[in-house]
Amino acid sequence: MKNVSSYIFVPVFLLSVLASWLIWKNSPEYIKQGGPLLILGLTSLFLVVTYGIERTLVLWRAGGRSGAHAFVATLKKSLAAGDVAGALAASKIQGGTIGNVIGAGLSTWQSLVGGGVDRKEMLAETRRAIEEASALETPILERNLNALSTIASIATLLGLLGTTIGMIRAFRAMSHAGSPDAVQLALGISEALVNTALGLITAIIGIVLHNYFTTRVENIGSNMEEAAFEVLSILRERKDS
Repeated sequence: MKNVSSYIFVPVFLLSVLASWLIWKNSPEYIKQGGPLLILGLTSLFLVVTYGIERTLVLWRAGGRSGAHAFVATLKKSLAAGDVAGALAASKIQGGTIGNVIGAGLSTWQSLVGGGVDRKEMLAETRRAIEEASALETPILERNLNALSTIASIATLLGLLGTTIGMIRAFRAMSHAGSPDAVQLALGISEALVNTALGLITAIIGIVLHNYFTTRVENIGSNMEEAAFEVLSILRERKDS
């Protein structure tokens, strides 16, 4: 999966660079005065937006077709009635991360029923199946979150670098003997401000998205633990399932 992600990243990165260069070349003069460093800034912005869209789609699918609380209520009702098959069907219908994890546990339990396996061992195997499924699902939820955070940090540094380069140009224009070079002074200040603005905008978007997605992942994880606890508790208490 890592290799697939890296293969996808390369064309996305190259397309972002190309789009950034075209935008920079066709921008108004006051934007172009930000210098070629704006290409990297725009690339960072496009990558943040791309990762944001990708994470939004993945986490939306991970939420499943029904809410976590409604799904847990359905599970409790089915399992309390001894209907493991119904709970398993509800897990498949839910279709999200929680449904996949609980479905893995219920499938294991159902496969062991009537097989002469000790009840304690059945619970242990069901818990192990849930933990293994959770370990597979969690990296999918967390993927690219570090990339978002890293790009936000890089965007801030790019903005700072553009500011520094612009101020160097501005001070060089002011250091001329006699009257300062007004054109170079304006170019330097414009380069500094445009790069700073773009870097801050990208960083703000990246940080907001990172925090939002991190919260969503934590909520899904909490709901997954709650559902697993409820399922294991009911299976442990019932004697006829």
